[in-house]
Amino acid sequence: MRAVLDTTFRSLRVRNYRLFAVGQLIKLIGVWTMFTAQDWLVLDLSHNSPGALGVVTALQFVPVMLLTLYSGRLADRYDKRKLLVIANAVFAVTAIAFAIVVASGIVQLWHVFLFALLFGIANSVETPVRQAFVSELVELPLLPNALALSAATFNTARIGGPALAGVLLSVLSIRVVFLIATVLAIAPIFTYTRMNVVELFGLARKDRGNAKVLDGLKYVGKRADLVLPITLMAVVGMIGFNFPVTLAALAKINFHAGASSFGLLTTALAVGALGGALAGSGRRSRPGAYRVIGAALAFGVLEFAVGFAPNFIAAMVLLVPTGFFSIYLAQAANHRVQMGVDAEYRGRVMALYVLVFLGTTPIGASLAGWWGEQFGVPSSIWVAGLVSFVAAVATLIWQLRVSGDRLRVRLLPRPALHLISAAPAADPAPAAASASAPGSALASGAVSAPVHAEPSVPGSALASGAVSAPVHAEPSVGPAPALSDVASEVAVRVRLEPSARAPEPATRH
Repeated sequence: MRAVLDTTFRSLRVRNYRLFAVGQLIKLIGVWTMFTAQDWLVLDLSHNSPGALGVVTALQFVPVMLLTLYSGRLADRYDKRKLLVIANAVFAVTAIAFAIVVASGIVQLWHVFLFALLFGIANSVETPVRQAFVSELVELPLLPNALALSAATFNTARIGGPALAGVLLSVLSIRVVFLIATVLAIAPIFTYTRMNVVELFGLARKDRGNAKVLDGLKYVGKRADLVLPITLMAVVGMIGFNFPVTLAALAKINFHAGASSFGLLTTALAVGALGGALAGSGRRSRPGAYRVIGAALAFGVLEFAVGFAPNFIAAMVLLVPTGFFSIYLAQAANHRVQMGVDAEYRGRVMALYVLVFLGTTPIGASLAGWWGEQFGVPSSIWVAGLVSFVAAVATLIWQLRVSGDRLRVRLLPRPALHLISAAPAADPAPAAASASAPGSALASGAVSAPVHAEPSVPGSALASGAVSAPVHAEPSVGPAPALSDVASEVAVRVRLEPSARAPEPATRH
């Protein structure tokens, strides 16, 4: 047990990263508490309008859509820590002003819209810079763990924040809840200023160059291994990740739940998401393309099922695995991008990733709100799941064409699915991905020899569909396995045949 804990939390031994994680955890608990209370406030002020929730969510992300690429340029040219201090200070001032307006009792719906836009401006700078800053806190061997723990920190806050908001809203006025959330939201200002600058791993200022946005876009355009996860997350982020709009409306309108019960839906989603984040914390190498695609397929299927949940309890239960694969997908895609990009481009590339993942939210949130009002909230959820699943299938086809890999289906004597590689799977860095992380052989994308998969942990997205044959990966003739990345409890039999693809480099500096 101690060895597992040491592996899972090893990045916390680094003082700068520890300060970063603690500050983010406290702030995000406050932010999620505030946003949960804000959603409830919007429903009260708008007389239960899903469209109003969509507008608020859209306004929070419009600045991300407009300013994020420029923020990535700033991250590649200037001191990221100082930029984060400034962005968090702006966020804190905005939160204080919002809390005062709510506490004074004069709040109207347009006030909420205005402050949502101001929060979005602060986040449009903070988010891409923070994403790129993680790589400066730890050395390369610790980077996958640091990124996983950052996701775990975010989802711990997603659990604690809504749960805290639900409790506070049931015993205190909404004014007091906003004041408490605001106090928590200022924490990163103090933790960033206490970091030891000498121990950071960033590029020297003289090496940062001119850092043009267009150069970053050209860099991504030449890298098919970056284009694939970024494109997939553009669709899933815009359509599939609209739970801030749909869950509040689902709880209040369809299930007639109170504020504390609404918090339970968000908490169930976050509990699964925390598990997904921790599942990838032992990862030591760049995740493969099929792992990202597999998680996307599972997420689409599960979100589709949530849309047909017959009651509150069923929805809450389904949201746990949905949350698991949502963050496992987002984290795997993030790792694949971060660990495959040169350091001098990281800020701009991560800004592009944030743009397609979060910056498209105004479009998706508005569509989800409009669709919910026209056709019902449940349909806005299952349609989003269907679109995410179709996007994952399209991405799978794209990856197969680019790589030259082939899928072969066999129905007799037992249903089986074979991935035939055109060349040795290629993933960078030492071939030592975590065998305990979820994902099937098809989702690993990093196999260069036949593998015998044992059913030990939850399976991948591709395996979570309707096929129900037991797992057994038959080894083909060839050398011994190069990786243990493929163990999973899948519902199909998978055989990977060796090939000769050149490895993708994992880059850092």
